[in-house]
Amino acid sequence: MDVTLDNTVLLVGLFGFLLVGVLVWLVLRFERARAARAQENEAIAHMVATMQASQQELAGRISQLTENQSQTQSALAKAIEERFDAVTERMGKSLEKSATDTAKTMGELNTRLSIIDEAQKHITELSGQVVGLQDILANKQARGAFGEVQLNSLVQNALPPSAYSFQSTLSNGKRADCMIHLPNPPGSIVVDAKFPLESYKELRNADDATRKQTERKFADDILKHVNAIAERYIIAGETAESALMFLPSEAVYAALHANFPGVVEKSYAARVWIVSPTTLMATLNTVRAVLKDARMREQAHVIQAEVRKLLDDVGRLDDRVGKLSRHFGQAEQDLRDIGISSSKIQRRAERIEELELEETDDKALPPGAGHLEIGSAKTTME
Repeated sequence: MDVTLDNTVLLVGLFGFLLVGVLVWLVLRFERARAARAQENEAIAHMVATMQASQQELAGRISQLTENQSQTQSALAKAIEERFDAVTERMGKSLEKSATDTAKTMGELNTRLSIIDEAQKHITELSGQVVGLQDILANKQARGAFGEVQLNSLVQNALPPSAYSFQSTLSNGKRADCMIHLPNPPGSIVVDAKFPLESYKELRNADDATRKQTERKFADDILKHVNAIAERYIIAGETAESALMFLPSEAVYAALHANFPGVVEKSYAARVWIVSPTTLMATLNTVRAVLKDARMREQAHVIQAEVRKLLDDVGRLDDRVGKLSRHFGQAEQDLRDIGISSSKIQRRAERIEELELEETDDKALPPGAGHLEIGSAKTTME
């Protein structure tokens, strides 16, 4: 019973101790929880204060940012407005310049269009003239007349009228297109115009199958003209030993010398020189130099006579210059003599003046003394 009671008391005491321990633990836990809660409250209050300060700082920054943004927007708006005004002004000037340049370009374009219209008119007229020239060249007689006209123009521009004649009739009854009068030798040279255009056209338009045939025909036509000129216009004792065949086309002349050297050599053998407008002009310039040299030789005796007269005039001029030099020498001597006489007269006048002064100073002297001095002075002067 006692043991049970002790055990009960012990259990009760143990239980009470445990209960007190639990209460103490709970109290400590509560205090700790309260302290922790107080710290949490302080931390929360600190955090709230920090958040409020941050909010105030954020509000200040937002306000500053808003103000800066407002200023930036104002500056940006002002800059955009200035840029827009500058761009507008620049665009206005550019548009004005573009309008001016466009107006100027349009004016130049109108001018050039008018020039083009005028050129088109000239081209149309030239086309008509070319068509007319083709019609002329299509006719054999008209083609011959064209060559003669060109020949006459070249000769008239290069030589004096006395050095040539057109359509001259020779002793054999043949009439030459042009005859150039040169002294003997070589004598007068006949120039005859030939224009083998038909055979040249056939040669130019020929294909490989017909080229040899057209070349042979072109060479035959040229040689036929060469032989005719040699037979008709080279007459011993009347004309030169050679004649000129005038081709009024540089193209025909170039084709002949480039592709038909045999024909050219045969013309040389026949003493017929084939010339084009360019080579004829060079030949006429040579003829003009020959004529000038011939005229100088004809006038050589006149020149010699004039030179002799010129030498006589030079001799007479030399004699007259010598006489004039001697006359100038005599005049110079006379001038020197006149100078000597003038100096003597001046010295005598000075002496007379000195004598008069002495006479004025010696008025108190006897008259005889003064006369004696004058006489002595006169004797000295003499």
